[in-house]
Amino acid sequence: MKRYLYESIHRDLEKKMVILTGPRQVGKTWLAKELMSEFKNPQYLNYDHFDDARIIGGHSWALGADLLVLDEIHKMPGWKMFIKGIYDTRPAGQAILITGSSRLETFRQAGESLAGRYFSFRLHPLSVRELQDSLAPFEALSLLNRLGGFPDPFLSREETEAARWRNQYHTDLVREDIIEFGRVQEIRSMRLLLELLRERVGSPVSYTSLAGDLQLAPNTVRRYIDILENLCVIFPIRPFHANVARAVLREPKIYFYDSGFVKGDEGVRLENTCAVCLQKHIHYLQDTTGDDIALHYIRTKDGREVDFALTRDGKAERLIEVKLSEEIPTASLCFFAKRMPGVSALQLVHNLRREQQRDGISILLAGKWLAGLSA
Repeated sequence: MKRYLYESIHRDLEKKMVILTGPRQVGKTWLAKELMSEFKNPQYLNYDHFDDARIIGGHSWALGADLLVLDEIHKMPGWKMFIKGIYDTRPAGQAILITGSSRLETFRQAGESLAGRYFSFRLHPLSVRELQDSLAPFEALSLLNRLGGFPDPFLSREETEAARWRNQYHTDLVREDIIEFGRVQEIRSMRLLLELLRERVGSPVSYTSLAGDLQLAPNTVRRYIDILENLCVIFPIRPFHANVARAVLREPKIYFYDSGFVKGDEGVRLENTCAVCLQKHIHYLQDTTGDDIALHYIRTKDGREVDFALTRDGKAERLIEVKLSEEIPTASLCFFAKRMPGVSALQLVHNLRREQQRDGISILLAGKWLAGLSA
């Protein structure tokens, strides 16, 4: 299966260096090796491999390489200056693709500037849209909800195999990645935080409340959550408000890139799966078109809430409520739909008998609508 970023990355490799990031085991290396088939003399080097690291350090890769793929290069001391140098002095016609775990995105935020030299892409797990050529939307959404969208567990089609993969995945993540951001003595607290977050998907998260549960300072909890976000384990969705500063200060909702890791009933996992698909949609448009779009939720002080709000240029375009089987529009969705004229309101229902309109709100099949997203 050709991944959804294949054509976009192939086009951009002709213009600039490409940096590809994303969660562990989401398919970055596989995609890079697939792209190598488009070139006559590509060379793949992984800094984790001793011999490859020696070649990288000695600048001794093939002189005629028309595509140079450097994987996990961010583990090399001074990697930014290194790739800046090889990009600025590369032979004519040589394309450069930098791939790595989500840590590359974190390290890319500081140090020697690479401005003007690269395009960046974020690779996401499989989605209903990406699976539309092989699975019907309803079946795709059901499987994603049960197995998550990471290729290995999804393609196994077996819950036992998916559970085994997931257990090893998060064990390795804590042991190898999280420890690079924190101290060894913090690992237990971060494990406990992960367990708490698994049970609070879809609800506004209070740093103060989590701090009380973990017996930590709220700022420490905030730092831990930032680490988990940088590692692409979780992603926050913040409330929509015209005043951006106020939106940042309000409580976010936390979702997992791996829906199979969520603790909760089928409806909670469905909301998480829809959040993953929507996040993938907006990241794809941001990375490929530069659109100013974002994903939020809406909540009032008296508790009225809509699951998601898609915004463009700071203005709400679409309100989205997610339900497993409920066909009647929620009171909150009706409330906001009436007070936000010109904004389309949708209720996405997984188990829906027929699509319909009620009071200006579209009741739609969740899988079918998600299959129409950009990625």
